[in-house]
Amino acid sequence: MRKFNEENERIKRKYFRYLREAARQSDASIDKSAAAIIRFEQSTDFKSFKSFHIKQAMEFKKMLKKSKNEKTGQPLSITTISANTRLVKAFFNWLRWEPGFKSRIGQSDAEYFNLSAKEEAVAHAHREKPFPSMEQALHAFRQMPYGSDIEKRNRALFAFLLVTGIRDGALVSLKLKHVDTIEEKVFQDPREVNTKASKTIYTTFFPMEADLIEAVTEWVRYLREDKLFGPEDPLFPKTKVAPSSERKFQAVGLSRAHWATATAIREIVGNAFAAAGIERFGPHSFRKTLVQYGERVCKTPEEFKAWSQNLGHENVLTTFTSYGAVSRQRQAEIIKSLAV
Repeated sequence: MRKFNEENERIKRKYFRYLREAARQSDASIDKSAAAIIRFEQSTDFKSFKSFHIKQAMEFKKMLKKSKNEKTGQPLSITTISANTRLVKAFFNWLRWEPGFKSRIGQSDAEYFNLSAKEEAVAHAHREKPFPSMEQALHAFRQMPYGSDIEKRNRALFAFLLVTGIRDGALVSLKLKHVDTIEEKVFQDPREVNTKASKTIYTTFFPMEADLIEAVTEWVRYLREDKLFGPEDPLFPKTKVAPSSERKFQAVGLSRAHWATATAIREIVGNAFAAAGIERFGPHSFRKTLVQYGERVCKTPEEFKAWSQNLGHENVLTTFTSYGAVSRQRQAEIIKSLAV
């Protein structure tokens, strides 16, 4: 089977440039489009896009439904299939306006990438994602050791996620200068911090248990005074590794570099819950924990609006619809409590 088509590669580069410069999409979003388009090309044995026919769209959908997830070996979920077909459809809707393609791709041809209405409904159905209760998160935090530099960092990182609700992608790029422990504030500057949609976010520490706040403030003090870190150094530096006497790499402390991705953060958080005998949760789940907690402590619409903005949401409806859905268990409790 062919690996690529030179003519296709040229037009794809132009499309990706359009997504980045005109559509203002992130590199992560562009990578998803690229992966979906490659899947389509594989289904056609990398035929030229100029030979596109609606049958190819229909065959692509069939191929996706027969494909399996490379990691799990399970069939692709309907959500994944829907995402792939929508991304490829968007590409062909753009492509039909390009010179050399206008006469080859009909106005409605891209519509053949659509799944059935029933399949789309299933793909976009709301599903509850598990998240830890505040009590579970506090229990896991209080079980974390903090003897070595790495253990101190991991414990402070866990606390910082709970205290700020920051996204893990932003956390890896956060510098020491972005945190003010006196005012208990965090400035997520999109010029230096990888915030979602490059938003400027001002966060005040959420009202939390004293030991959480103390873990964060002590960590910042430790970096500045004991480790002599400067304003430009990472708030949570990656682990420094070096070869051991057995010629194997091992952790030997902290470097002065940022993590390249949030993978290590997800491992730290997941391992903390597992070590406490709790189901593994990821760092993003803390945002749901904070929304649920906010619903309990906020007494007025203005207070919850401030809570929402503190999470980086411009619209409070985002907090309610994306993070604030009432769980089934809580839903049942509320309904039963209304009985006369």
